[in-house]
Amino acid sequence: MSDINNWVLPEGIEELLPDEALRLEKIRRDLIDLFASWGYQFVIPPLIEFLDSLLAGTNSELALQTFKLTDQISGKTLGIRADMTPQIARMAAHHIKKCDAPVRLSYLGTVLHARGAQIEKSRSPIQLGAELYGSQHIKSDVEIIQLMLEVLAVSAIQHVHLDLGHVGVYRGLAQQAGLTTSQEGELLDVLQRKSSDEVVELLETYKLDKKWVNVFVQLLQLNGDVTVLEQAKKVLKLGDASVQQAIEELQEIAALLQQSYPSLPLYFDLAELRCYRYQTGVVFAAFVPGFGSEIARGGRYDNLMIEQGEQVRSATGFSADLKVLTRLMAVILDEQAKEIILAPDVLDENLQGLIRELRTAGKTVIMQLPDSSKQPNHTALIAKVNDKWSVS
Repeated sequence: MSDINNWVLPEGIEELLPDEALRLEKIRRDLIDLFASWGYQFVIPPLIEFLDSLLAGTNSELALQTFKLTDQISGKTLGIRADMTPQIARMAAHHIKKCDAPVRLSYLGTVLHARGAQIEKSRSPIQLGAELYGSQHIKSDVEIIQLMLEVLAVSAIQHVHLDLGHVGVYRGLAQQAGLTTSQEGELLDVLQRKSSDEVVELLETYKLDKKWVNVFVQLLQLNGDVTVLEQAKKVLKLGDASVQQAIEELQEIAALLQQSYPSLPLYFDLAELRCYRYQTGVVFAAFVPGFGSEIARGGRYDNLMIEQGEQVRSATGFSADLKVLTRLMAVILDEQAKEIILAPDVLDENLQGLIRELRTAGKTVIMQLPDSSKQPNHTALIAKVNDKWSVS
């Protein structure tokens, strides 16, 4: 007899039972259709690759999240994908060489994480996303944000608010203040803890001019609605043209989004830089009340294309976890109310024709099996009345 304890799944790995699996599959189909309607070609990268190519151009955090194993054929180290974005960038690098126009790609598939980011998060997310390559214009970022919002709408997720930032603000200030690469990274980590005292304490060890200490402390306070951007232009006037340009890009994005989504709450945080080492421009994330982390996120990441050996460097995109979207659906499919038609176990050509007709029309028809005395749950029966099969 099997030991039931052997059925326990690893932490962060889950199975989907019929109701949730059906909801997820319905959204999956709808989202692939949505991507196609926006001109985003669907691609499927490999689940497993040689580790060197899988991690090309990525950071150490992704390497830690990647499951590794030895290929029994080549003897080389393989990696199971933990993030599909670098794979899509590599695929696009080859595609862009053959096409001068911007390239739009979409994807959806399971990834595997060696460690869970948070206790409640899955280690086997179903990652979905879209990437736009070959355009530096601000409207390409807006298009990606709009598509992300449409993904959430198709997934029946309500009360979404959007957070935006720009890594160019911090990067420009850090460079102008004369921080070394290691100092820039250390300060970044402290800024994420939102503690002005820690910022001051760290910068004092750098012997930084007091005016720059004040700038980085004030950076922590630059968060709020769109009006904070005008305030930022004044507070960060010590920053060079790149800093001002980054703020102006955020203002332009806000204006374009407000035209398309006038009721969408926008929130700006110029010190929120969770993807700083990966992104190069605007960054954004979608949130809903009652959920502790973002439900979708993205931004511009031009440098990754360089790592893939491509001269066309512009890239922007977003990603989300389909499992999270499924669980946050505002509209739950009522499977109990769905019509289920029970057909008798009878060899009859006319009966089989009716069953095929009903299934083609999208109806659910199940057969009464001969070795089952109990009828399965159903809402209607196929019966023969006056020599004619019909649903009753």
